[in-house]
Amino acid sequence: MVAEAPRVTRTIVQGDALAWLASTPTQPGVSVVTSLPDVSEVPERGFEGWRAFFFQAAAAVAAWVPDEGVAIFFQSDIKVEGRWIDKGYWVQRALEDAQLPLLWHKIVCRKPAGTVTHGRASYSHMLCFSRGVRHDAALSTADVIPAAGHMPWSRAMGAAACLDACRFVQRETRCHTVLDPFCGHGTALAVANLVGLHGLGVELSARKCRRARTLRFESLDALFC
Repeated sequence: MVAEAPRVTRTIVQGDALAWLASTPTQPGVSVVTSLPDVSEVPERGFEGWRAFFFQAAAAVAAWVPDEGVAIFFQSDIKVEGRWIDKGYWVQRALEDAQLPLLWHKIVCRKPAGTVTHGRASYSHMLCFSRGVRHDAALSTADVIPAAGHMPWSRAMGAAACLDACRFVQRETRCHTVLDPFCGHGTALAVANLVGLHGLGVELSARKCRRARTLRFESLDALFC
C-alpha cells in the first residue's frame, strides 16, 4: 500500500499586515517569502509616507521571522520623479538595522537581458536574510534567474522566482510553512503548496483574498508560462 502524501494547507487572513505581525506571536517552522507594496499600491500615503511604511514593514517582518526561518524579499526598483528607488537596498538597510544577516542576493530578469525599458526596471532583486540559518554553498543555485516566470497579476512575484525561494526553504531550513504578509493574489503561497509547503497569507483587499484562496499551479511547467 502506497502512503498518501501529507496534505498541504493554505490560510488567508483578510487584514492589515503590520497589525497582524504585531499581534500574532512568532510561529516556529515558518519562513517569509514576500514583496513589500510599491508606492503605486498605496498612493494615499504619498512618497514620503510610503517610504516610512516600507521601512516599517521590512522591520516588522524582521522582528517576526523565527531564528530557524528565513525572510526572502522580492523587490523591483522603480523611478519616481526622475530618480531611481533601489528597493533592494532599502530592504537591506532595514534588515541590517534589525541585525538579520544577508544570506544571498539574486537578480531576477523580468525582461530578457539587453532589453531597453523606459521608467521601469527589467529586473527584480531577491534577497534572503536569517538569524539562525547558514547557507550551504554546495546547494547554491544561480545568482541570476533568467525569467521571473508566470505573474498572475501585474505586480505579482514571478512564479519561477517563488519556486527558487520555496525550494531554498525546503532544502536549507526546518520550516514547513511559507508566510506572505502582503500576499496579493497568492503566488508565493500557491508555489509553496505545489512543492509541499503550507501557505499562510495576509491581505487587506477582500478581492485579492478571494483570488489568493483559489490560485493553483497544477505543475512545475505552469510556473514558467
